[in-house]
Amino acid sequence: MRRLGVRLKFLSSTARDWNGSDTVRSSFQWRYAGGNTEAFQSSGTSYVANLNADGCWLKDIMGSLQRDIVGALRLGERNKASKLLYELGSASQGLLAKDFVYILQYCATEPDPLFVMETWKVMKEKDIELSEKCYFLTIRALSKAGYLKEAFNILSFQCENSEIYPTLPFYNTLLGACIQMHSFDLANECLHMMEVQGVGKNLVTHGLLLKLAVLQQDLSAVHNIWKECINLQSLSIITLRKFIWSFAMLRDLKSAYMALQKMVAMALQQKCNITSTADGKLFDLGLDIPIPSRLDLAGNRNGEDDSTCLPCGSEHYCIKDSNVGTELRVLGYTDGADKLSLSQQPFTSPVTRLLRWSFGDVIHGCANVQNVVLAKQLMLQMQNLGLDPSRNIYDGFIKALVSVKDIHYGIEVLKIMQQKNMKPFDSTLSVLSVRCSKDLELDLAEKFLSQMSSCRHPYPLNAFLEGCHILDLPERGVWALAKMKELGVLPDIRTYELMFSLFGNVNSPYEDGNELSQAITAKRISIIEEDMMMQNIQHSPLSMQNLLKALGMEGMIKEMIKHLHVAENRNSPLDISIYNTVLHVLVKAKESRLAVEIFKSIISSGPSPDAATYKIMINCCSTMTCYSSACALVSRMIQHGIFPDVLTYTALIKAQLNSNNFDEALQLLDQACSKGLLPDVVLYNTILSVACEKGRIDVIELITDQMHQAKIQPNPSTCSHVFLAYVNNGYYSTAMEALQVLCMRMMSEEDDTLEELPSEYEDLLFSEDLEAESQIMKVFKDSEYLATALLYLRWCATLGFPISWSPNQSLWARRLSRNHMSEHNG
Repeated sequence: MRRLGVRLKFLSSTARDWNGSDTVRSSFQWRYAGGNTEAFQSSGTSYVANLNADGCWLKDIMGSLQRDIVGALRLGERNKASKLLYELGSASQGLLAKDFVYILQYCATEPDPLFVMETWKVMKEKDIELSEKCYFLTIRALSKAGYLKEAFNILSFQCENSEIYPTLPFYNTLLGACIQMHSFDLANECLHMMEVQGVGKNLVTHGLLLKLAVLQQDLSAVHNIWKECINLQSLSIITLRKFIWSFAMLRDLKSAYMALQKMVAMALQQKCNITSTADGKLFDLGLDIPIPSRLDLAGNRNGEDDSTCLPCGSEHYCIKDSNVGTELRVLGYTDGADKLSLSQQPFTSPVTRLLRWSFGDVIHGCANVQNVVLAKQLMLQMQNLGLDPSRNIYDGFIKALVSVKDIHYGIEVLKIMQQKNMKPFDSTLSVLSVRCSKDLELDLAEKFLSQMSSCRHPYPLNAFLEGCHILDLPERGVWALAKMKELGVLPDIRTYELMFSLFGNVNSPYEDGNELSQAITAKRISIIEEDMMMQNIQHSPLSMQNLLKALGMEGMIKEMIKHLHVAENRNSPLDISIYNTVLHVLVKAKESRLAVEIFKSIISSGPSPDAATYKIMINCCSTMTCYSSACALVSRMIQHGIFPDVLTYTALIKAQLNSNNFDEALQLLDQACSKGLLPDVVLYNTILSVACEKGRIDVIELITDQMHQAKIQPNPSTCSHVFLAYVNNGYYSTAMEALQVLCMRMMSEEDDTLEELPSEYEDLLFSEDLEAESQIMKVFKDSEYLATALLYLRWCATLGFPISWSPNQSLWARRLSRNHMSEHNG
């Protein structure tokens, strides 16, 4: 195919050879530009005249050149395409808008916004009258490419200055692009322009408006669109599907369910004519008449009130109560006395696809709001309709189940999928793995993670790392990191937060760091931080807090302070929680002076201290046996609007106890109770601990009875403090009796409950089996207090002390109660 310029040159030179002048060439160019045939035929060039005798030669030239331009664009030869476009525009007066349509169609399909503007410029320079199709293709090319403002300007110009007013497809094209690009302001301008121009809305427009409402989380807008559609036109099954998706995405399951039942009723009554295109897209063969924009849409077509619920179209599908989960009933579909079934009322393939999609949308909505009841009912309804659930539907159903039920419910559904040879989605495996990790069933979690072939985000692997952290299993966390690398999943800040917690500490929580563990910790932290830099991820408050905590637990005080100063030198201010972590480590390590210095720097230039900061520093004062400083801190707390709570009083009482001021400490306890604060077992244990060290049996007995009167159950620490206090003072029998009473109270503070326990636990207490202790630990692994109490009681029984299941009948307990009553009456 030869270019127009070459042909013009060839024909011009031939004409010059014929008569030795430029007359024929000028006549040819003039005729090519739109002159009449007489002027050209007068030159005597019958051959050239015959080429155009049927009027088709010029049309072929233009079509050929448009194809050459598009071909060059497809090959990426933009310079060549621009030159050909210039040659196409060089024919001065003979060009029409249709001579550029093929080029514009290509630009709209690709899209190619730059070349469409270049073509637009040529057409404007030649004063070519633009057709409606040219406007539409130009706006479509710019919109698809994201040049929304340019497309909007052309549309505005067309509305104001052109005789070709834009029709509804123009607005739908631009509106759809605005929604896809999340340009909501421009979308609203487009809607305003439609309103001003009096352009109506068709089902395509309503579909776009539904997408816009979902993106903006505007449920009321969806209901308004529903009223607009239901009042002025009959909804197609495809439009219903869009409404169901919108309601489900916005978590309005009642409306989604009602619209779904309307859709089912329409499908059963065969009131839909849906077909599919060659590329699989579904469309309704019914007429789509636009709704005028200036009509009053507030009224109901049938005079019904739609303000509270959607019209469901059939009495079989109404939900009378807003609680869908409890009042939902899936009824049989009847026509007279006969029940409908799939064999009697078969759905066409397109309708079946739409129904599956909509059921899947609502079931996924059930997963989002944890409504297992509705999800089960919808699965049952699908079964009644003969609709086999797809993988997507099973995905939503499993997510709904594991959000509320035990993980094994989801596993049972997974087995059903396997029986049908249906491979679960990676998202299904992900949610199962996450639930297993949260339930600390790491073997199952690892099994599901290992089956995943891809993963879009690190969330399931982070959940596994968190489970490893809770169970203190760093070696299993290494597997999770390897799986993350295998799947090509990039870690996020949560991953690094967990890595500092999981791998930052080498020794167990009850061991002190040594040179070897400290070297390993330093190396691990360095590797994690280097990886963060490679991923261009900055520290979060929690990741920095976990890093500093890891260093502190290993006793690496200097390194911890160094990292703190590095973090302080960065632009963003540190969170107070980071300083609290450092202060807590310093106080625990008895680095009181350094803690005071950091606290002073916080007050002078750091973030405002919170309640936790003051409590840590009051504990610091307790370590320094400086009660006056603790009181000064409490005064500062109150001045800054932070009022003392139980933990504050616990720290103050500890400070008094360390100064041997037991009377003042007990006064503080009474003061806390008078202010309506309920002391907890930690506060009481604080007093018992110091009383045990000082040998104050009187305080031990007073606090123990106060705990009983306040119905505060003792814990293993309480038992230890009381028992050791009597043993250290040589009261061995009393120590054993007190231990039994506290063990009974640790199991229950109610006598009626304790009386039912002997038959259940005596076999374990008096068993001669050497594995009895291990069996107790295994049976009661989820109840630390109960297991400890039984082990203590078994020890008492082994030593020959009788076990009484009525602790209040104990002489020790009765004596403490009498002392309490006498002091109270006194």
